[in-house]
Amino acid sequence: MSDAELRIGVLGCSAFARRRMLPAISAAPGTELVAVASRDGARAVETARQYGCRPVTGYAELLALEEVEAVYVPLPAALHARWVEAALRAGKHVLAEKPLTTDRARTAGLLALARERGLVLRENVMFVHHRQHEAVRAALAEGAIGEPRALHAAFAIPRLDDSDIRYDPALGGGALWDVGVYPVRAALHFLGPELRVAGAVLSHGAGRRVDTSGAAVLHTPEGVTAQLTFGLDHPYVAMYELWGSEGRLTVERAYTPPADFRPRIRLRRADREEELPVECDDQVTNTLTAFARAVTAVTAVTAVTAVTAVTGGEDTRDGEDAVAGPAVVLRQAELLDEIREAAERTPAGAS
Repeated sequence: MSDAELRIGVLGCSAFARRRMLPAISAAPGTELVAVASRDGARAVETARQYGCRPVTGYAELLALEEVEAVYVPLPAALHARWVEAALRAGKHVLAEKPLTTDRARTAGLLALARERGLVLRENVMFVHHRQHEAVRAALAEGAIGEPRALHAAFAIPRLDDSDIRYDPALGGGALWDVGVYPVRAALHFLGPELRVAGAVLSHGAGRRVDTSGAAVLHTPEGVTAQLTFGLDHPYVAMYELWGSEGRLTVERAYTPPADFRPRIRLRRADREEELPVECDDQVTNTLTAFARAVTAVTAVTAVTAVTAVTGGEDTRDGEDAVAGPAVVLRQAELLDEIREAAERTPAGAS
């Protein structure tokens, strides 16, 4: 075990964690999978055996392990707040699945707690770490489509099995929390934190106790609009398109591309149509690397912060940049709440 590796424990054995995150944690440079916890001891043993790490029965028991420096939390959304707080109070850095919580005040409180304790708290929105979005930002900065006018973003998936936790309101289910996060984050990523909600609708499918589809319109102070669509009962769609005064940029497979997928960014203008070249990229590994680097950065400034407290100098801890740091996580939580509030004022089917 290298001292340079961040030793990570996992709270839960969800299908997504086993399929995508555990293999990545065990293989990514800068991270090491040291323990996996489940409420079912046999499940913990079965999962841990695949990676040669320690099985633990119970989440609190994993948080008590001295060798665990950070935890990944893939639990249902409604359980995030409880276990993220427990992990922070146990002195662990945290990477939690999205959404961090289902309440903006709770999200703000956890981000504040992490800052007070000198710990890194990140939300596992991975697509922002893929190089294709850097290419889009570069094209925008170079004026490829002229002045920005609008963003259209959508993420929708086919109908799930009736037993899926995303249909359970007690576990934080619903289209907004599960897939709506992605177009909201895309809007923040490209249009900035001053976005405001103009209106929204959330619809419940027949017999469902959670929202299964929705749409929202946001805008910047300058009048650039964002039209967002999301759902759990649709054909698969994962895209965004930016319109400008002179053209548009389109990105397909925007949110969950596999590591071997070669992105295709289409640029359309009146005088030409072309594809911007982008290499394959592994956003899962990139996310873990960014998390580990953030931990390293926070650890490195601990002594500086102590001196700051004594001398009255400026505290330079900022956690990370605007791509994934606390400020954007909090603004996302605020917008998600504002979308739900706007939808409650205009229920689906209202005239």
